[in-house]
Amino acid sequence: MQTKITATVFLALFALVTVSQAQNSNGLSKKDQAIVPIAAFTATGEINKLKVSFAQGLDDGLTVNEIKEILVHLYAYAGFPRALNGINAFISVMEDRKAKGIKDTIGRKASPKPSDYDPNAYGHKTRNTLVGKDISKRTSGYPVFTPIIDKFLVEHLFADIFVRDVLSRQERELVTISILSAMTGTEPQLKGHLGIAMRMGYSEYKLKDFIAVLKANLGVDTAQRANQVLGSVLGKSLPPVGPTALKVIKKGAPVKAAADHFTGTATVESRFASQATHSYGGGIVNFDAGARTAWHTHPIGQTLIVISGHGLVQSEGEAVEHVFSGDVVWIPANERHWHGAAPGSAMSHVAISEPRDGSTVKWMEHVSKEQYSKEL
Repeated sequence: MQTKITATVFLALFALVTVSQAQNSNGLSKKDQAIVPIAAFTATGEINKLKVSFAQGLDDGLTVNEIKEILVHLYAYAGFPRALNGINAFISVMEDRKAKGIKDTIGRKASPKPSDYDPNAYGHKTRNTLVGKDISKRTSGYPVFTPIIDKFLVEHLFADIFVRDVLSRQERELVTISILSAMTGTEPQLKGHLGIAMRMGYSEYKLKDFIAVLKANLGVDTAQRANQVLGSVLGKSLPPVGPTALKVIKKGAPVKAAADHFTGTATVESRFASQATHSYGGGIVNFDAGARTAWHTHPIGQTLIVISGHGLVQSEGEAVEHVFSGDVVWIPANERHWHGAAPGSAMSHVAISEPRDGSTVKWMEHVSKEQYSKEL
């Protein structure tokens, strides 16, 4: 009897594992999911989000060399400046993880090129395989109008880059569609590469999973744009990508503001970011009496909504403005300024700003005691 029960339990567990594995095989793997935001945020230049994606990718099983290869592949589609910014950001993340004692897997290097390697022949063969037909001798379009760019595409992108086997062709295509989805105005190229992705083994189910990863990381607008293109590739209308359900960000423990950027005691809590477009973010900043920010600027400006107390705000060269609960302050782009609490009162405000190239603020020197007192 005991043997029968044990066998039954074993079979049940085996069935559960089998079902779980089958479900996982239908969608993107954890590593594949990690590739998407790395490629997308490098393409858009959102460095702070990219750094988070690098760390998550390493934690989810990507090797250091695989991430390097993503950035190498990316420059052909998003440009050398974006790739370099991504590489420098990755260096920063690696240094930070090393300082924390985290040992990441380096991974294997690219295999040597074949002894009979001919970049022109290899490149044409690679591209023909990807697109599913022989396009080596086209008689119209950009290859005829500007043949040198076709030579670069064939011999460099589809040969010198694709011959590197750190990433599979399937993974390279995932990088490409992530880049093209994140960028605007690239819908024709995205349509072509989604077709290639399907030829490389990405099922409709996996590509819908890809859209879900875009939505979770880059927002509804980006995901919907890619979803519409995927629908045209599949030849059918797909349900629209709707906004995420109502979301409540619970108040957490306040985090002390960095002494490098604040004088006195200030805390930050309830940080938030746009769930639809990722175009803005902010949080609640609480200042003890006399506490204040350092001088700083914002690349696209900032809005402050005072929710309690008596505060002060000043643009360089102008008089100090006194603000109270219910007041709203708009600070123009790149305006050098500071804000904080009055000497005899605490003050709290909601701060909202938008990023440019991944940055929302440029910090400068502290507001001195003399500067603070002089303007009161």
